[in-house]
Amino acid sequence: MRGSATDPTSAPGHRHLRRAVGPLASAALLLPLLGAAPAQSAADSTDHLQEAFATAAADYHVPQSVLLAVSYLQSRWDWHAGAPSVTGGYGPMHLTDARTALAVTEHLAEGPGDARGDTARAAVHPDVQVPAESALPARLKTLRKAAQLTGLPAERLRTDPAANVAGGAALLAAAQKELGEPLSADPADWYGAVARFSGADDTATAAAYANDVYDVLRTGEERTTDDGQLVALAAQPLLTADTAPLLRAGLRTLPRDGVECPSSVSCESVWAPYAEFGDGDYGNHDLGDRPVSQRIKYIVIHDTEGTWDGVLNLVQDPTYVSWNYTVRSTDGLIAQHVKAQDVAWHAGNWDVNARSVGIEHEGFLADPDAWYTEAMYRSSARLVKYLSQRYGIPLDRQHILGHDNVPGPTASAVPGMHTDPGPYWDWRHYFQLLGHPFRRGPGKSSGLVTILPDYAANQPTYTGCATSGVACAAHGSSEVRLYTDHDVNAPLVRDVGLKKDPTVDVNDLSSRVSTGQQYAVADRWGDWTAIWYLGQKAWFQNPRKAATAVPAQGLVITPRDGLASVPVYGRAYPEKEAYPADVPAQAVVPLPYTIPAGQKYVVGDVVPGEYYYAVTFTTDSHRVVVGKDLYYEIQYGHRVGFVRAADVTVEGSAG
Repeated sequence: MRGSATDPTSAPGHRHLRRAVGPLASAALLLPLLGAAPAQSAADSTDHLQEAFATAAADYHVPQSVLLAVSYLQSRWDWHAGAPSVTGGYGPMHLTDARTALAVTEHLAEGPGDARGDTARAAVHPDVQVPAESALPARLKTLRKAAQLTGLPAERLRTDPAANVAGGAALLAAAQKELGEPLSADPADWYGAVARFSGADDTATAAAYANDVYDVLRTGEERTTDDGQLVALAAQPLLTADTAPLLRAGLRTLPRDGVECPSSVSCESVWAPYAEFGDGDYGNHDLGDRPVSQRIKYIVIHDTEGTWDGVLNLVQDPTYVSWNYTVRSTDGLIAQHVKAQDVAWHAGNWDVNARSVGIEHEGFLADPDAWYTEAMYRSSARLVKYLSQRYGIPLDRQHILGHDNVPGPTASAVPGMHTDPGPYWDWRHYFQLLGHPFRRGPGKSSGLVTILPDYAANQPTYTGCATSGVACAAHGSSEVRLYTDHDVNAPLVRDVGLKKDPTVDVNDLSSRVSTGQQYAVADRWGDWTAIWYLGQKAWFQNPRKAATAVPAQGLVITPRDGLASVPVYGRAYPEKEAYPADVPAQAVVPLPYTIPAGQKYVVGDVVPGEYYYAVTFTTDSHRVVVGKDLYYEIQYGHRVGFVRAADVTVEGSAG
């Protein structure tokens, strides 16, 4: 959750700026290694990764299919150039050596959240100390155990993919023996060992992980890895696992305590406190009655900018902020903090908070090689599908928003809005897991496009990941860069609300569109496409042989006849006349953006003008004010915006 935002008009009576109290727990602050360089090139050691799986499977008497499926869930068979994951995991098997990753980095993390959803997140800069090996949970030090089992140096397990695969096989074989099970050639007999491989210390998380692995075994997979190797796993659709060994593993039971999660994920309760403190203030969320009082229309995807234990410490501080869920990187464990009926303070925009659920993901926006695990993506996707079904939230990029898509509520808030989860979140893969992949619309061209680059091949240059102005490591990206003309030497598109010239900094959203977002086509020129964006024509490269966008269908808005332009708003609040006498009317103030006549913007939804009044600890004065004004949510720039229905005309997207 990078960035900040302040909106003092959004919630009268509150002290809006919350502080972060105390550092993240240093023993668990396991930070990613920046710019790690393998001892030997991946190409030298992984020309035959498929063969490496076969060799390791034979050497340690583990079914090759099980080894491949576990590795797929850990890393999708990627090497990541030897850099560790968010939680210090290395290589195709995601063998964790978090102490080493922490020892060689000086990267500092900041905690998630922004007060009441309309104010700045306070940065947390803890004194990072390398914890003792004994202080780390088992899930964060699997590489050291693999080194003992294989006799291979830990450095080699970190830097040689084939050795890494062998280490994973050794761990699986050891887990099978510890459960008293034979080294069977039948994949059905390895469920317990797979569950133990996750490193989870509870039955639900271990089972959810193993279930995902066996889903991969049943469906099969094939893909080209990040170092250009084709790896394949044949489908075994009739495979049924023997789950009994897991019951003998002696793992703890999670305290679910009324959590709102699907049965297909592991979920525990770590509740955010609702408590009063000095000067009549309270935190760290608001009680509500959703969806009875107000529909939940959005799910907001965040990254934590901190690690699991420290972030969970923060959400339990009543003077800090809150979000509804956190997802752990190593195994996809979910912790729920705020009930969906209540309003968490997470999005930097009170109107969006009141209509949304916020999900944090353990990770770091500006660390492209601190990669997210497949286990986390899958667990998160299952949670989002569950919430979508329960609350009727459409599975599209107009309703599944990144924090970087949430608009500033007022003009003064725009420059400080957050930019997570950033360009390295794989939206294309995420929506495939949601069961709603982005598809090409009918026809060769249309009046709308869906942004859809190839994540791995699409590698725009960013700066500022480690040092301001210095290029980030080359990496796949969900985002496509925008120019003022059909020329890569043309100036970048400018966002007037940011009050600065555009850059290619990893946190500068002024000239970027993201996978799944949809825009109205403004022009075409050879391999270039122009869209209407932030009130102007914005160009991006879209060659036929390597398309970064595909035709789409939908509705667009344009200013009503006779209007030279119409304003864009950052929140859909009711008109003044809708407020009762005991609720202060909220100003309907436009952002520093307009839509000139003739321009078109894609409609995401129609929303009523609403305001949730909740400024006291007791709930007797809480109420939802609903006006007569309607708004259209639109894709305006990188972020969404709102326009009054009375100001615009809605039409189809025919080109």
